[in-house]
Amino acid sequence: MSTIPPEQERGNPIRVVIADDQTLFRRSVGALIDREDDMTVVGEASNGLEALETIDSSDPDVVILDLEMPVMGGARAAAILRECHPGLKIVMLTVHDENELLAEAIRAGADGYLLKDLEPAELLRMIRGVMADQSPLSPRLVGGLLEQLRNGLDGHRIIGPRLDAAHGLSRRELEIMALVAKGMSNREIATHLTITEGTVKNHVHNALRKLGMSTRGQAAAYLVRNGLAART
Repeated sequence: MSTIPPEQERGNPIRVVIADDQTLFRRSVGALIDREDDMTVVGEASNGLEALETIDSSDPDVVILDLEMPVMGGARAAAILRECHPGLKIVMLTVHDENELLAEAIRAGADGYLLKDLEPAELLRMIRGVMADQSPLSPRLVGGLLEQLRNGLDGHRIIGPRLDAAHGLSRRELEIMALVAKGMSNREIATHLTITEGTVKNHVHNALRKLGMSTRGQAAAYLVRNGLAART
């Protein structure tokens, strides 16, 4: 099965903005992306504020944000972008693997969180993955995230209060969101459940609305933490 989302298979490249205060790193990632036929860099920024301005003028599909930048950091920029550009895919790229920073990125609405030591091919794969409604996460972070979601961070819940009920999610919505929590795309879920991709999208949309969340990553983290991902 192709890993390239349908819109890119039809010839529309993934439009990417890169925000990082290290010029050499930013340009290197840009050169890597521009070598690919199905993606292109449409803007660069050296801090979060510049990223907001660049995104407003370039209409990207994906923004790659460094977590720590001068003027405005990646988490703050992500929170603003989630409100102003709800369809934008937001990927954090950072050197830090601390659970606290990962939690901050999830709260801000990031769709993915990647470490800068990943292989170039892995970065490209994860950019394509986030466009296929996956929630990319560097493998080294998974264990720490699951532990944090189960136990909380310093005694506090990072996603929100645990609910006795699953926010009124239907059995089908729970089933689909549990598969989302496993990192499956809408297309993969549709194939797995023998339903249409449009039906999956509708269920995901309704589930996010009921949960009061804006991204699949937030919902996946909530389900894992509250034991709902294990119900299927």
